[in-house]
Amino acid sequence: MDIIRVDTNNRRQVDQFLALPFRIYRNIPQWVPPLASDARLVLDRRRYPFYRHSEADFFLAVDGGRVVGRIAALCNRNFNAFHHESTAFFYLFECEDNPEASSALFEATFAWARERGLTRIIGPKGFTALDGMGLLVQGFEFRPAIGIPYNPPYYQALIEAAGFQRFDDDVSGYLDVSAPFPEHIHRLSEIVQRRRGLRIIRFKNKRELRAMIPKIGEMYNRSVGANFDQVPLTDDELKTLAEQLLPIADPRLVQIVMKGDDPVGFLLAYPDISAALQRCKGRLFPFGWLDILIEAKRTKWINVNGGGVVEKYRGVGGTAVLFSELQKAAVAGGYQHAEGVQISVSNDKMQREMRDLGIRFNKMHRLYEKAL
Repeated sequence: MDIIRVDTNNRRQVDQFLALPFRIYRNIPQWVPPLASDARLVLDRRRYPFYRHSEADFFLAVDGGRVVGRIAALCNRNFNAFHHESTAFFYLFECEDNPEASSALFEATFAWARERGLTRIIGPKGFTALDGMGLLVQGFEFRPAIGIPYNPPYYQALIEAAGFQRFDDDVSGYLDVSAPFPEHIHRLSEIVQRRRGLRIIRFKNKRELRAMIPKIGEMYNRSVGANFDQVPLTDDELKTLAEQLLPIADPRLVQIVMKGDDPVGFLLAYPDISAALQRCKGRLFPFGWLDILIEAKRTKWINVNGGGVVEKYRGVGGTAVLFSELQKAAVAGGYQHAEGVQISVSNDKMQREMRDLGIRFNKMHRLYEKAL
């Protein structure tokens, strides 16, 4: 078993790293491939904004000349500075059911982290706070939301064999948009908007939404709290995320709560283009881009992933305003199904609010940690 550190300037090695999931998931219909250009971007040290403040390396496990596993090791300096920690992350772990290969990959990752003075490792966790995280441990029969990890069941045994312990669980759930929505949520939204002097911005087109992105980023950074997975975004990271999401965005689904001229809360939802990504295998060319744009117009599914309320307006109905307005927009847009993603099981308040809205939790992702 050989462990190779990927030379990100070596196109063959990068291609090998990116190709492995297509072999592992070739007979798993639920898996949704990432957009190929986005997947390749994270290995581009010149263009991906993460490398302007942090570092990462990528490893391949090769057995007899055949790639059987991969992993990414991350040192997010912004995260560690913000949380006063010395933590590494692992991400993009994929492996055949081969304990020798997975063990060798994790040992290489542990050594990489120790070389940098890092004292613990958490994962799977990605490059930004908006990346999907965790290992799927429940809900394998369901297709994942866009950007949310999917993996075979045997990954859990491979990770735990490397000495990882449970750190946190996140749940995701299904909401029938066409079902009756709790009327008291709409009433609460109206009361809160009136008493607090809040209003919702409604975007007519993507141009208006794009113009608002700098303020959304500023508000996100102001809403970042003590949650371990949150860290302020840089301007470059915000720009990259916007470029990835805007092409498929439905401006009606983006909810921004304003107090005067200042945004104080936001909720991001977007059309689920998973079916198109499966058909085109994540490739935009020659016709994948057209299939994706068509799917964004005709899908009846939305993913709700990303939101925040500045501290002053938490617990006073800000969440009710956001979800009330999103429900109205989703119904007006003809959507019938929604998935709310990755709510920590330790966040009892948010889980109760989601259940009150009618969400049925049916998936669980697990984050793992290990002392180094």
